[in-house]
Amino acid sequence: MRLPVLQKVPALQPTELSDVTRRAVEDLLREGESKNTIASYKSALRYWAAWYGIRYGAQIQLPVPSPCVLQFIVDHAERTTDKGLVSELPALIDKTLVQAGYKGKLGALAHNTLVHRIAVLSKAHQARELKNPCQAPTVRELLSRTRKAYAKRGALPRKKDALTKDPLQAILATCDDSLRGKRDRALLLFAWASGGRRRSEVTSAEMKFLKRVAPTDFLYTLAHSKTNQSGIDQPDNGKPVLGAAGLALHDWLQISEITEGAIFRRIRKGGHLGEALSPAAVRAIVKERCALAGIVGDFSAHSLRSGFVTEAGRQNVPLAEAMAMTGHHSVATVLGYFRSETSLSSGAARLLEQ
Repeated sequence: MRLPVLQKVPALQPTELSDVTRRAVEDLLREGESKNTIASYKSALRYWAAWYGIRYGAQIQLPVPSPCVLQFIVDHAERTTDKGLVSELPALIDKTLVQAGYKGKLGALAHNTLVHRIAVLSKAHQARELKNPCQAPTVRELLSRTRKAYAKRGALPRKKDALTKDPLQAILATCDDSLRGKRDRALLLFAWASGGRRRSEVTSAEMKFLKRVAPTDFLYTLAHSKTNQSGIDQPDNGKPVLGAAGLALHDWLQISEITEGAIFRRIRKGGHLGEALSPAAVRAIVKERCALAGIVGDFSAHSLRSGFVTEAGRQNVPLAEAMAMTGHHSVATVLGYFRSETSLSSGAARLLEQ
């Protein structure tokens, strides 16, 4: 079949990308990435640029040599010496990075943060199809040994406290019948009871995905999530919002008169509804309500998710059923949410008493 030649449409080169095509590819890649991920990448790359500029007195350029990555690791990872735990980042540089807002505090980075910074630099090289210094054998070996060194010292990642049933009930008791109180109660119960939704899933929840199945019972379709970023239609996408959670959501929708768009929104002065809440607002609501309830602990938005999984374990909910609600694909990941107090109710811990 002979194809027609269109004179007004310029022919493209199959081995090259035009500027328009390159921009379109970048737009699609950016749109397909979560906002939180993009923000974390930008933060990590800004830090790399700042550290490199001060450490080497030059602007960072890709590809970065592998000795530079090794220097980054020893600058930010603590090691055991006769003088205690030390790292190689000079105090003046450390202080400068903190004062400029690139670091939150003085001292070595948390191990997870260090690994994330290396991973972001690695992805930057992969995206540009450059030689990747993060894949150098010396870098990979140092990262592996560093992780083991931290583990031997008992420097485990700190986990947020879990908002299980009892503390959750305590913070719900602080939610009065005001517009803000009803919103916070509905938000907290929606996030917790529907399987421990992530804060981004809560703030992106929209009415078009919410179906009322009874006067105060709902089914929410989670069309997009961290574990289903392609939006695949799966049986577990439907998350029930029933009982107290459904009643709280019904009350919020009734008093707010929301019928379309974002479910959870900002409340401005005078009781006027604004735009959708930001993910950071969910964290703020959890912390504020915990403070009002007088609950002591390190709680955050993720405490709702870990609290749901921990409570499911306490009440002996089958793992498969709990995973269907949370959306986890990995059993190991779900088990990681179980807090130490869950093991206290384990029958295996009381074999001598049987």
